[in-house]
Amino acid sequence: MTLEDPFFVVKDEVFRALKKTRGLYRRWSDFQSESELITKDEIDWTNTELKNSLRSIEWDLEDLEDTIDIVEKNPSKFKIDNKELTKRKHFIDSTKSEIQSMKDRLSMNRGKDKDKFARQPLLENNSPARLTSMHSGTKYSKLENEIESPQHQFLQRQQMYEVQNQEDQLEAIADSLGSLKTVSRHIGIELDEQEGMLDEFRTELESTDSKLDTTMKKMAKVLRISNEKGQWIAIIVLIVVIIIVILLFFIL
Repeated sequence: MTLEDPFFVVKDEVFRALKKTRGLYRRWSDFQSESELITKDEIDWTNTELKNSLRSIEWDLEDLEDTIDIVEKNPSKFKIDNKELTKRKHFIDSTKSEIQSMKDRLSMNRGKDKDKFARQPLLENNSPARLTSMHSGTKYSKLENEIESPQHQFLQRQQMYEVQNQEDQLEAIADSLGSLKTVSRHIGIELDEQEGMLDEFRTELESTDSKLDTTMKKMAKVLRISNEKGQWIAIIVLIVVIIIVILLFFIL
């Protein structure tokens, strides 16, 4: 039975999360160069999603580092050479560097976003300039302005992104269930292997015990035979001595 390496399971999750995060980061970067029509709500929502994604990837990278620590403590068990460990560490380091670069850029532009949206109310629907523009147009121009308004565009983009985000979350849940299943299967195999080792040890112990009993019985038998031989020798010696004494008695 083949066992899937937990490192690659988590690595695949990091790849998918990183792909989503890069999309959010490009979206956020575009906002920095777009016109003043981008609303503060849209920027805030994108910032929140991007920060959450970055934090999630950092947690996954910590899990990957834990798997490397486990392998380094017992390399013979996992049969992973130093070259493979180096590749895994390089992937973690490069991903960390990319994530940190995004976080630094977010921190640098935080103050700029505040200054930018301090002037945003001038472009909102309730501002005097906006109301004057709306009342001066025709019914068709009002409808066109409403359809093309940044708020309407933001809602459309947000709805589309939320649908995509829900699909990504469902896919992530399915992947997490698969990862849990893989890990549980790995634990089950480890337990089976340990149980097999205990059975082998128990069998060897019983065999050793049986051999020890047999050896003890043989030693007891040898000692008993030795004792019997010694007794017979002593009897023969005594008989010889008695005969010699009797002969000497008659001779003298």
